[in-house]
Amino acid sequence: MLRSLCYICCFWLASLGLSSLNAAEPAPLQFNRDIRPILSQACFQCHGPDDKKRDSELRLDTRDGALFDLGGYAAIVPGKPEKSKLLERITAHDPAELMPPPESKKPRLTEQQVETLKRWIAEGAEYQGHWAFEPLSDPTPPTVQEKAWVRNPIDQFILQKLEQEKIKPSPAADRATLIRRVYLDLLGLLPSPEEVAAFVKDERPDAWEKLVEQLLASPHYGERWGRHWLDQARYADSDGYSIDGERAMWPFRDWVIAAFNSDMPFDQFTIEQLAGDLLPNATKNQQIATAFHRNTLINAEGGTDREQFRNEAVVDRVNTTGAVWLGLTVGCAQCHTHKFDPITHREYYSLFAFFNQNEDVNNKGPTVPVVRGEVFGQPMTTEPAGETPQEYAKRRSDWEKRELAKLQTTGDNKPVAWVAGEYVEYESESNAGLRKLDDGSILADGRGSSSDVYRVVARPNLARVAAIKLTVLPHESLPQQGPGLAPSGNFVLTDFEIKVDDKEIEIASATADVEQKNFPIANAIDDKENSGWGINIGKGNWHKEHEAVFVLKQPLDVAGKPLEIRLSQKFQEHFLIGRFAMSFSEKTPPRNDADPQLAKLLKIKPADRTAAQAKQLTAIFEKAEKPPVKKSADNASSDRVNLMVMKEVEKPRETYIQLRGDFLRLDKETGALKPGVLSAVNKAYKNAPTEFSNRLDLARWLVSPENPLTPRVAMNRVWMRYFGRGLVETDEDFGTQGSYPSHPELLDWLSREWIRNNWSMKAMHRLIVNSATYRQSSNARPDLAVSDQLNRWLARQARI
Repeated sequence: MLRSLCYICCFWLASLGLSSLNAAEPAPLQFNRDIRPILSQACFQCHGPDDKKRDSELRLDTRDGALFDLGGYAAIVPGKPEKSKLLERITAHDPAELMPPPESKKPRLTEQQVETLKRWIAEGAEYQGHWAFEPLSDPTPPTVQEKAWVRNPIDQFILQKLEQEKIKPSPAADRATLIRRVYLDLLGLLPSPEEVAAFVKDERPDAWEKLVEQLLASPHYGERWGRHWLDQARYADSDGYSIDGERAMWPFRDWVIAAFNSDMPFDQFTIEQLAGDLLPNATKNQQIATAFHRNTLINAEGGTDREQFRNEAVVDRVNTTGAVWLGLTVGCAQCHTHKFDPITHREYYSLFAFFNQNEDVNNKGPTVPVVRGEVFGQPMTTEPAGETPQEYAKRRSDWEKRELAKLQTTGDNKPVAWVAGEYVEYESESNAGLRKLDDGSILADGRGSSSDVYRVVARPNLARVAAIKLTVLPHESLPQQGPGLAPSGNFVLTDFEIKVDDKEIEIASATADVEQKNFPIANAIDDKENSGWGINIGKGNWHKEHEAVFVLKQPLDVAGKPLEIRLSQKFQEHFLIGRFAMSFSEKTPPRNDADPQLAKLLKIKPADRTAAQAKQLTAIFEKAEKPPVKKSADNASSDRVNLMVMKEVEKPRETYIQLRGDFLRLDKETGALKPGVLSAVNKAYKNAPTEFSNRLDLARWLVSPENPLTPRVAMNRVWMRYFGRGLVETDEDFGTQGSYPSHPELLDWLSREWIRNNWSMKAMHRLIVNSATYRQSSNARPDLAVSDQLNRWLARQARI
């Protein structure tokens, strides 16, 4: 009897266990977490957002598309897996019926994936908007059992998942390991042995917090964390492409480091980089910040198409902005609507329109002068070396010799005779049309490149040449009747070179009858491509014949030999000479621009000058001749550089869809596009903006507290630096092909907390490194090798 009662009790207890087991049904599937990854991998390429490339009428990225009647059947019938065509096709044995089709090279769905889809359809086939495009939630840190382990809310989110998985967190690492870890993470540097020993012995309860504050205040913090941003900004001190010449971008690097060290709010940090030049009364620092988008590749090779590389720079800016702030593969929509994400071909070029209004073209464009240490008022790291007394004396002596040479005259001070040369050859580097007119002048038709070099080989018909005169002339075929090809009729002569037998002849001086402000004739003989001679001296006073005279350092015995003269015009697009002529003189012409007082002082021998005369001459010298900068402004390591920055064009360009991404194939039938943003992201805004004008509007949209992607993407990247893996593993792709977050509530809480802390990066670093999660030991554990081999739930710190 007793034994029978025992059997009955056991059966009864077993029944209770079985019924409770049956009662514990699995939690409903979630579309974003469980279903979207399967459909995105296997189906969306042919049955996704791209209308033009979609197979049949079936669309599986939306519920309406999946439930659409395809002629007596539907791909998905909610609650009825047996009537859902999708399941029939993904389990078919006939290759002609199987999905994905074998020719797509996509793997067949696994049995587990098929069962997941079947169960989801049985549960009602509910869809969700893609999690990354949904508005930020504001979760409350969850309640946990092991409260003593928690140091801040981050730990509550991590511990909740560990407790669900029945995993214990790891104990804290030892103090020597912790100081090494936090030094490397915050500064990128190791602590000294003395610093380690001091921290190990420090028994104050807030020793860790004090150490964290000390490191956050270090100037090396900005270097460590600025480095990651510079990677995203594709920062480089060279141009790229095969030549890969030097360029100076270090002021932008210094700006980024200073911004991190000063804990500039990220919304301001974003706005200044994308549109600092468009802010009211923009400061130099705000202009420097816009160099973010001048980090594009520059092609300095000959024969390049300037419009092609301008267009490529705009494409780069669109794709970089999408990747850095939105974490999306926006560039996939350059040629067609995105295959997986809700980004249309049209929306891509609406983003393109924001960046299609900038002045720069390849390596030409606006700059600002920067002296090292000027950014945010930082002290100079290296003082430029001064000039020695010996160097000063030599520079002064050379100047006096040059000025004396300039003062040479014909002796009788009478005008010299100018003789027209015989043109042997005349051509341009870009094969522009140059033709000789009846009066002996040469006319350019403007059909060549927007910057050019004219090469003229002329026989002077003189035995000796001491000076060459360049005459520029108006013509009815030129803009505003010339004498230049610029829309205003102006030109800029960058460089004037003379060669005989392929040997360059030195020019002592140059004078001109007119000189535009900041464009004196001296610029045409300074061997610099960023200066030149211009003639715009005011309306009505320069569309006439003008001349410039170039005096040789030593008169040249030519004896009938031809001279090669090169007119380089590369300072500004289309500012080319339209019509010109050349003549030659055997004698040095008298100067008409000499300073009488300087001439009088120079004719007195140095030993015979009075103290007052010497002082007067020194004042003239120091005003005329500035001390040289020790390093060239064109050198990337120079202390003084002209930094490339962003600036809008005065006359806006029209933007059109480029068919298949080809800048030569503009879809003008659909009309010009206005600047616009991604509608899938804009849906998350309660008061979504619809009108946009420029980059400033775009920047403000990106860092609006309502933007769901910018804070999620940025916080995920910060988390990745501390734990070796982001909460979203695909940190570069938050689209439908990306990973679902391991801790979605934590990601949203971090994003909200960041915004609540005025977008302060230091506040978030402080929060993470003060958590118990961060301070865990990284030692391997046998139990985790089974329950969490990849350490997704963070029951220990990452070893790397």
